[in-house]
Amino acid sequence: MHFRRSIAALASLGSFFLVTACAGDDLNAEDPDATPQTSAGGGGEVAISGQSFPEAELVAAMYTHLLEDAGYTVDVKLVDTRDVYMQQFPGQVDVVPEYVGGIVDFLNVTENGADADPLTTSDAAESIGNAESLLEGQGITLLEPSEATDTNAFFVTQEYSEQNGVTTLSDLEGETVTLAAAPDCEGRADCAGGLEEVYGIDIEEVLPLGFASPQTYKSVLDGESQLGLTSTTDGTLESQGLVLLEDDQAIQPAQNLVPAVSTEFLDEHPDVEEPLTALMAALTTENLTELNGRVAVDREAAEDVAHDFLVEQGLLEE
Repeated sequence: MHFRRSIAALASLGSFFLVTACAGDDLNAEDPDATPQTSAGGGGEVAISGQSFPEAELVAAMYTHLLEDAGYTVDVKLVDTRDVYMQQFPGQVDVVPEYVGGIVDFLNVTENGADADPLTTSDAAESIGNAESLLEGQGITLLEPSEATDTNAFFVTQEYSEQNGVTTLSDLEGETVTLAAAPDCEGRADCAGGLEEVYGIDIEEVLPLGFASPQTYKSVLDGESQLGLTSTTDGTLESQGLVLLEDDQAIQPAQNLVPAVSTEFLDEHPDVEEPLTALMAALTTENLTELNGRVAVDREAAEDVAHDFLVEQGLLEE
């Protein structure tokens, strides 16, 4: 099963090989199918990709610090959407900071169509198990997921919450609202579709302003929209006078953070598993939210926040 458990104590991280490696290739190199030939573990070139938003940048920076410490030369290319990097993974991309529900849903819809029965549940291990054949067919291994989870979430202003007694999504049943969200939100079971079908909320319009974007925040703050789309680890809400509504009927699948690795790359470089698994064990929803706030609110560099956290957790030397 492509769901690997850590096979060594976290304390052994300090013994990782420190090997000088060659410079990384660009994702659009002339020979995109070329795979660096190195011995099993001990360094080499690794290409990381993922979606371009603050949390992904932060987690990718953590991956980079750890893999560089293990002797790898790391090339990171973050892109706008999952469908872009999934065209290059595996192959030109070796490692992706992923979310269980996100990658499982993507593979399911890609392979079986938009009307496919869902494979995701609220349990990460179960979701991964349900997708085992899809993952194997694509040559992707999911390592041990973190307890840290980052699901879609919906927010309103503090004023709206207090004036209307709204603290859960169920409190909006029968209400007509405008939703500011990502362009692909409309119809999705974990987004506008679920709000309408499960919660009975009348979504008058979905404004395609982005996922947790400045435009989405502004739309809700200005009263253009009543509801906005973000994530459960959004560290900026309190400072903006915004509050999350509880997903009390659980329309969100498990979105635990998980390293997705090319199975071929992992077979050739088994030493990448241990530091990434150790990182997943160290992350929680609470500390991830705090770290996101340092990047998004305090404007600290993601690389610096990532380094501080890894040193604090004993995963990286000062």
